[in-house]
Amino acid sequence: MIIHMPIEQHPYDIQIGFDTLSLLKDVLIKHQQKKAFILTDETVHELYKDKVDKLLDEFDIHYVVVKAGETSKSIEIFELVSNTLIEQGIKRDNILITLGGGVIGDLGGFVASTLYRGIAYIQIPTTLLAMVDSSIGGKTGINTALGKNLIGAFHHPLAVIIDLNFLNTLPNHEYKNGMAEIIKAGFIGDQALLEKLEAQDIQTEDMITRAILVKKTVVIKDPYDHHERMFLNFGHTFGHAFENKTNYTVSHGFAVAEGMIIAIRIGIKLGLTERTLLKRIHNLLERYDLGLLKPNPNHLIEQTDQDKKNLKGTLNMVLLEGVGQPKIVAITKEDLYGCFNRKTT
Repeated sequence: MIIHMPIEQHPYDIQIGFDTLSLLKDVLIKHQQKKAFILTDETVHELYKDKVDKLLDEFDIHYVVVKAGETSKSIEIFELVSNTLIEQGIKRDNILITLGGGVIGDLGGFVASTLYRGIAYIQIPTTLLAMVDSSIGGKTGINTALGKNLIGAFHHPLAVIIDLNFLNTLPNHEYKNGMAEIIKAGFIGDQALLEKLEAQDIQTEDMITRAILVKKTVVIKDPYDHHERMFLNFGHTFGHAFENKTNYTVSHGFAVAEGMIIAIRIGIKLGLTERTLLKRIHNLLERYDLGLLKPNPNHLIEQTDQDKKNLKGTLNMVLLEGVGQPKIVAITKEDLYGCFNRKTT
């Protein structure tokens, strides 16, 4: 399966299937590359170094390996990776390959956006979450002590290669992590996907493809996040707040699951959201052991001050009127506290 992303000035293809990693060699040859610069983490490096070395045996391969986990999306690691690549001899006409989950894709994409004022990069996501979310759409970034992805840039990849074989070594926790974003895609833009998930009647490739197509639809309309693309942030306002509050000990997908529940509760309280959606999302999330942490929203509201959609003290929050009907609602911190003075059931 090939999904084309017709981004103006930066079009690229997303290749989805089994054994698509083999396409990497063809891409490098097409772009006359003799060296392969690969950013990855310790876990992926241990699992896949031999396979990559064999695939790219005719290239001069250089690895930059960082610790797995959200702590690697920092200013310090960004500088370390940039300096290491420069020391290894990367030039402006070379291509950086990001091989890993969302942390590696976000970090590597940001390095690529800044190194020599911008070099090409290829996204090879190895987690379900990265396959359906961070590898698509050109958002890159790193975290600060004040919040997630507060420093970053839009920098679209040269290509995205999604090899479903990577899921064979994915821990169950990480699979659930990715399912939260797939469920989100269903709620904001694909009724059929949602129904297939509820019926447990969908193949992995179809599920991933449908989730990516939801993201493609909004990214094409709004590549740089001025309006429609914000729909993809359903569940992220309180999700990111929860991640930050727990110092990222709660994974992104698990946090977004909680954020979606909170957003639906807010929408019901404001008279915007269909009440049936709350039971529907609870049932679907619980099927994948998501939405069970139940953070107190009042304890997260202060964290939303650092949300990128918080403008002049008003938070532009994504709520739902119904399935496939996301809406951006301007809401104040005082309004949020008011929503949780009593429990919404």
